[in-house]
Amino acid sequence: MQVHVADHPLISHKLTVLRDERTDSPTFRRLADELVTLLAYEATRDVRVEAVDVTTPVAVARGVRLSDPPPLVVPILRAGLGMLEGMQRLLPTAEVGFLGMVRNEETLEAVTYAERLPDDLTGRQCYVLDPMLATGGTLAAAIDFLVQRGADHITAITLLAAPEGIARLESELATIDVPVALVTAGLDEKLNDLGYIVPGLGDAGDRLYGVVG
Repeated sequence: MQVHVADHPLISHKLTVLRDERTDSPTFRRLADELVTLLAYEATRDVRVEAVDVTTPVAVARGVRLSDPPPLVVPILRAGLGMLEGMQRLLPTAEVGFLGMVRNEETLEAVTYAERLPDDLTGRQCYVLDPMLATGGTLAAAIDFLVQRGADHITAITLLAAPEGIARLESELATIDVPVALVTAGLDEKLNDLGYIVPGLGDAGDRLYGVVG
């Protein structure tokens, strides 16, 4: 698995404001949206394209366009929804599927409760959106889900990652014969006893949408 920690002053600046506990939900959503667009630029370096000729006002130019089938963007509900618009801004022609997964707070294992994806993903390049790579269980389960349906190239985009989550991804995906990459804005120190990233930014879903009782 390839891991890329984006190193850019604008990314670092926006991530710093996201971490601040004083940042309210509207500001958090706006900055997360902007941050994802910057991360998407890094994550799509290997997006599939095909050669095409276009006629300019002067001559014929050789260029490229996105290949068919189009990329598939898969936000993991609910927090991944806060990353979708930023991704679509850069890939407006991409198709969107949804995967609902929640972490069992006792076992820390991921449980799938909903999905809206094509049954056959053969030959599809997928971009998975999940703000936090903490224990790694949710993201590993999501990637395995896509691979089982035929996806042959997967890039995960996160705002933050923990070393334990990366290690688990590498371990659980070791037998998957599909290229997997991780692009993240920051690699933090560790997980605490509750499975939260330290120093992290708190619960991304709650900070995006508020606490739902």
